Amino acid sequence: MSKLDSARRIVSGHITPPIVSLLAKTPLTPNSITWIGFLLTVGAAALVVTGHLVTAGIVVLAAGLFDMLDGALARATGRVTRFGGILDSTLDRLSEAVLLLGMLYVFAREGQAAAALLAGVTMLGSFLVSYIRARVEVLGIDGKVGLFTRPERVIILALGLLLSHFGNALVIALAVIAFFSYYTVGQRLFHAWRQTRD
Repeated sequence: MSKLDSARRIVSGHITPPIVSLLAKTPLTPNSITWIGFLLTVGAAALVVTGHLVTAGIVVLAAGLFDMLDGALARATGRVTRFGGILDSTLDRLSEAVLLLGMLYVFAREGQAAAALLAGVTMLGSFLVSYIRARVEVLGIDGKVGLFTRPERVIILALGLLLSHFGNALVIALAVIAFFSYYTVGQRLFHAWRQTRD
Protein backbone atom coordinates (compact mmCIF):
# COMPACT_ATOMS: atom_id res chain seq x y z
CA MET A 1 0.00 0.00 0.00
CA SER A 2 1.37 3.40 -0.99
CA LYS A 3 1.81 6.28 1.43
CA LEU A 4 -0.80 8.23 -0.54
CA ASP A 5 -3.27 5.37 -0.23
CA SER A 6 -2.58 5.14 3.51
CA ALA A 7 -3.16 8.89 3.91
CA ARG A 8 -6.38 8.61 1.92
CA ARG A 9 -7.65 5.86 4.20
CA ILE A 10 -6.71 7.78 7.35
CA VAL A 11 -8.49 10.94 6.19
CA SER A 12 -11.63 9.09 5.10
CA GLY A 13 -11.55 7.08 8.33
CA HIS A 14 -11.76 10.27 10.37
CA ILE A 15 -14.23 12.19 8.20
CA THR A 16 -16.85 9.63 7.20
CA PRO A 17 -17.77 7.71 10.41
CA PRO A 18 -19.51 10.58 12.26
CA ILE A 19 -21.39 11.66 9.12
CA VAL A 20 -22.38 8.07 8.32
CA SER A 21 -23.68 7.66 11.88
CA LEU A 22 -26.00 10.60 11.31
CA LEU A 23 -27.07 9.45 7.84
CA ALA A 24 -27.85 5.97 9.15
CA LYS A 25 -30.62 7.55 11.27
CA THR A 26 -32.29 9.10 8.23
CA PRO A 27 -34.40 7.53 5.44
CA LEU A 28 -31.57 8.19 2.95
CA THR A 29 -30.30 5.09 1.17
CA PRO A 30 -26.77 4.56 -0.19
CA ASN A 31 -28.13 4.82 -3.75
CA SER A 32 -29.83 8.13 -2.97
CA ILE A 33 -26.50 9.45 -1.63
CA THR A 34 -24.90 8.37 -4.92
CA TRP A 35 -27.53 10.27 -6.90
CA ILE A 36 -27.15 13.39 -4.74
CA GLY A 37 -23.40 13.39 -5.39
CA PHE A 38 -23.99 13.04 -9.12
CA LEU A 39 -26.57 15.84 -9.24
CA LEU A 40 -24.21 18.11 -7.30
CA THR A 41 -21.54 17.47 -9.93
CA VAL A 42 -23.99 18.29 -12.71
CA GLY A 43 -24.69 21.53 -10.85
CA ALA A 44 -20.95 22.19 -10.63
CA ALA A 45 -20.64 21.68 -14.40
CA ALA A 46 -23.45 24.19 -14.96
CA LEU A 47 -21.60 26.65 -12.70
CA VAL A 48 -18.43 26.13 -14.76
CA VAL A 49 -20.27 26.82 -18.01
CA THR A 50 -21.80 30.01 -16.56
CA GLY A 51 -18.44 31.25 -15.28
CA HIS A 52 -18.89 30.67 -11.54
CA LEU A 53 -15.68 28.68 -11.15
CA VAL A 54 -14.97 29.23 -7.45
CA THR A 55 -18.51 28.24 -6.49
CA ALA A 56 -18.14 25.21 -8.77
CA GLY A 57 -15.01 24.20 -6.85
CA ILE A 58 -16.92 24.27 -3.56
CA VAL A 59 -19.72 22.17 -5.06
CA VAL A 60 -17.19 19.67 -6.47
CA LEU A 61 -15.75 19.19 -2.97
CA ALA A 62 -19.27 18.67 -1.58
CA ALA A 63 -20.00 16.11 -4.31
CA GLY A 64 -16.73 14.36 -3.50
CA LEU A 65 -17.84 14.03 0.11
CA PHE A 66 -21.06 12.33 -0.97
CA ASP A 67 -18.97 10.04 -3.17
CA MET A 68 -17.11 8.87 -0.06
CA LEU A 69 -20.29 8.45 1.96
CA ASP A 70 -22.42 6.16 -0.23
CA GLY A 71 -20.24 3.07 0.11
CA ALA A 72 -19.52 3.77 3.79
CA LEU A 73 -23.25 4.08 4.50
CA ALA A 74 -23.97 0.86 2.62
CA ARG A 75 -21.38 -1.03 4.69
CA ALA A 76 -22.48 0.52 7.99
CA THR A 77 -26.15 -0.31 7.44
CA GLY A 78 -25.69 -3.70 5.78
CA ARG A 79 -27.17 -2.48 2.50
CA VAL A 80 -24.29 -3.38 0.20
CA THR A 81 -25.68 -4.58 -3.14
CA ARG A 82 -24.13 -5.48 -6.47
CA PHE A 83 -26.35 -2.98 -8.25
CA GLY A 84 -25.30 -0.25 -5.82
CA GLY A 85 -21.69 -0.80 -6.80
CA ILE A 86 -22.56 -0.68 -10.50
CA LEU A 87 -24.63 2.49 -10.04
CA ASP A 88 -21.83 4.15 -8.07
CA SER A 89 -19.20 3.34 -10.69
CA THR A 90 -21.44 4.45 -13.55
CA LEU A 91 -22.36 7.79 -11.98
CA ASP A 92 -18.71 8.38 -10.99
CA ARG A 93 -17.72 8.13 -14.65
CA LEU A 94 -20.63 10.32 -15.75
CA SER A 95 -19.76 12.89 -13.08
CA GLU A 96 -16.21 13.26 -14.32
CA ALA A 97 -17.37 13.37 -17.94
CA VAL A 98 -19.98 16.07 -17.31
CA LEU A 99 -17.55 18.25 -15.38
CA LEU A 100 -14.69 17.91 -17.85
CA LEU A 101 -17.01 18.38 -20.84
CA GLY A 102 -18.19 21.60 -19.21
CA MET A 103 -14.60 22.79 -19.00
CA LEU A 104 -13.89 21.66 -22.56
CA TYR A 105 -16.92 23.66 -23.74
CA VAL A 106 -15.79 26.80 -21.88
CA PHE A 107 -12.25 26.57 -23.26
CA ALA A 108 -13.56 26.00 -26.78
CA ARG A 109 -15.99 28.90 -26.45
CA GLU A 110 -13.14 31.17 -25.39
CA GLY A 111 -10.95 30.02 -28.25
CA GLN A 112 -8.45 28.17 -26.02
CA ALA A 113 -7.92 25.16 -28.28
CA ALA A 114 -4.95 23.73 -26.35
CA ALA A 115 -6.81 23.91 -23.04
CA ALA A 116 -9.89 22.31 -24.60
CA LEU A 117 -7.74 19.48 -25.95
CA LEU A 118 -6.16 19.08 -22.51
CA ALA A 119 -9.62 18.71 -20.94
CA GLY A 120 -10.42 15.96 -23.45
CA VAL A 121 -7.11 14.17 -22.85
CA THR A 122 -7.70 14.42 -19.09
CA MET A 123 -11.16 12.88 -19.41
CA LEU A 124 -9.78 9.99 -21.46
CA GLY A 125 -7.03 9.39 -18.89
CA SER A 126 -9.46 9.31 -15.99
CA PHE A 127 -11.65 6.82 -17.86
CA LEU A 128 -8.65 4.58 -18.60
CA VAL A 129 -7.65 4.47 -14.93
CA SER A 130 -11.10 3.18 -14.02
CA TYR A 131 -11.43 0.91 -17.04
CA ILE A 132 -8.18 -0.95 -16.37
CA ARG A 133 -9.18 -1.55 -12.77
CA ALA A 134 -12.54 -2.98 -13.84
CA ARG A 135 -10.93 -5.10 -16.56
CA VAL A 136 -8.25 -6.68 -14.37
CA GLU A 137 -10.64 -7.30 -11.48
CA VAL A 138 -12.76 -9.43 -13.83
CA LEU A 139 -9.66 -11.66 -14.02
CA GLY A 140 -9.45 -11.81 -10.23
CA ILE A 141 -6.49 -9.40 -10.02
CA ASP A 142 -6.32 -6.54 -7.54
CA GLY A 143 -6.99 -3.41 -9.60
CA LYS A 144 -6.60 -0.77 -6.89
CA VAL A 145 -2.88 -0.25 -7.44
CA GLY A 146 -1.64 3.09 -8.67
CA LEU A 147 -0.81 6.54 -7.42
CA PHE A 148 -3.66 8.69 -8.70
CA THR A 149 -7.28 7.58 -8.33
CA ARG A 150 -10.64 9.35 -8.26
CA PRO A 151 -10.28 11.09 -4.85
CA GLU A 152 -7.00 12.71 -5.93
CA ARG A 153 -8.52 13.80 -9.25
CA VAL A 154 -11.50 15.37 -7.49
CA ILE A 155 -9.33 17.28 -5.00
CA ILE A 156 -6.93 18.62 -7.65
CA LEU A 157 -9.80 19.62 -9.93
CA ALA A 158 -11.58 21.39 -7.07
CA LEU A 159 -8.38 23.24 -6.19
CA GLY A 160 -7.98 24.31 -9.80
CA LEU A 161 -11.50 25.74 -9.77
CA LEU A 162 -11.08 27.42 -6.38
CA LEU A 163 -7.85 29.07 -7.52
CA SER A 164 -9.07 29.80 -11.04
CA HIS A 165 -8.73 33.57 -10.58
CA PHE A 166 -4.98 33.15 -10.13
CA GLY A 167 -3.51 32.77 -13.59
CA ASN A 168 -3.87 29.40 -15.28
CA ALA A 169 -4.64 27.40 -12.13
CA LEU A 170 -7.38 25.35 -13.80
CA VAL A 171 -5.22 24.47 -16.80
CA ILE A 172 -2.37 23.52 -14.44
CA ALA A 173 -4.78 21.34 -12.43
CA LEU A 174 -5.91 19.56 -15.60
CA ALA A 175 -2.30 19.03 -16.66
CA VAL A 176 -1.47 17.52 -13.25
CA ILE A 177 -4.49 15.23 -13.41
CA ALA A 178 -3.68 14.17 -16.97
CA PHE A 179 -0.03 13.44 -16.22
CA PHE A 180 -0.67 11.40 -13.09
CA SER A 181 -3.70 9.64 -14.59
CA TYR A 182 -1.59 8.28 -17.45
CA TYR A 183 1.18 7.46 -14.98
CA THR A 184 -1.38 5.45 -13.01
CA VAL A 185 -2.54 3.77 -16.23
CA GLY A 186 1.06 2.66 -16.74
CA GLN A 187 1.30 1.40 -13.15
CA ARG A 188 -1.88 -0.64 -13.49
CA LEU A 189 -0.90 -2.07 -16.87
CA PHE A 190 2.50 -3.08 -15.52
CA HIS A 191 0.88 -4.66 -12.46
CA ALA A 192 -1.57 -6.55 -14.70
CA TRP A 193 1.29 -7.73 -16.94
CA ARG A 194 3.24 -9.05 -13.94
CA GLN A 195 0.18 -10.87 -12.61
CA THR A 196 -0.72 -12.47 -15.95
CA ARG A 197 2.67 -13.33 -17.49
CA ASP A 198 2.92 -16.77 -15.87
